[in-house]
Amino acid sequence: MTQSLAGGTPADSTSGGLPAGTAFGAMPAVFVSHGAPTLLLEGGATCEFLSHLGTELGRPSAALCVSAHWETASPAVSAATKPETIHDFGGFPPALYEMRYAAEGSPALAATVRDTLAAAGFACTVDPDRGLDHGAWVPLKLMYPAADVPVLQLSIQPRRDPAHHLAVGRALAVLRQAGVLVLASGSAVHNLRELRWGGTGPQPWAQKFADWLDRCVSEGDIEALVDYRARTPEGARAHPTDEHLLPLYVALGAGGNGGASVGGRRLHANFTHGNLAMHAYAWG
Repeated sequence: MTQSLAGGTPADSTSGGLPAGTAFGAMPAVFVSHGAPTLLLEGGATCEFLSHLGTELGRPSAALCVSAHWETASPAVSAATKPETIHDFGGFPPALYEMRYAAEGSPALAATVRDTLAAAGFACTVDPDRGLDHGAWVPLKLMYPAADVPVLQLSIQPRRDPAHHLAVGRALAVLRQAGVLVLASGSAVHNLRELRWGGTGPQPWAQKFADWLDRCVSEGDIEALVDYRARTPEGARAHPTDEHLLPLYVALGAGGNGGASVGGRRLHANFTHGNLAMHAYAWG
């Protein structure tokens, strides 16, 4: 199930940093579920949704991707001029390892991200060599197949809680006004031990958590979302570890209005491989 999204303002040129008078319209903050790397080969509802999402959003000045697959102790932002395509997985079809996503990076925007976070009290390092992991390039290859949008990544901190990531997102909300797409990439339900390859789904526990997540996002119930493990009995089963849900909190914070509670929109709902939820949301 996919919902239409009113997008930003398309434009014909790109620029780094946050220039005054940018030609790009304000962008929403978006969370997508990137699924298994084979998403690009399997097709299906989520693949189709992502292939239309870029058009609906419009072309951003840049994309800041917060992927579940870059973990650091404190925030780090990538600044490679030409980020490599990282094939951070094993045992998949050879065609996946031949894929590349040749987007440019944006060292100027990386410096702006670092300075913006520093002003909010977060020590952020700049990694000049980090490429794009599959949490970034798999959805982006569908959203912007021409690779004509500059891309950089922001890491997550798996030992920090959702509230930390919410605060990081709130600090970055200003970027959206300059046309930067804050693209968080994880999974709405992510329990690899309970996947059912080729099986039907979802099981009741996975559906209940996805429904709970839908409701809290729609209502802007930030308190419940941040405390998800205690607020819903399916929380720990849906996410045995936090890392694939943590990007959602960055998008939630970035999409807010001066820290106020803001309801989000569900853009897409689907399950793949049984219990892997592929839901997507937008704020702002």
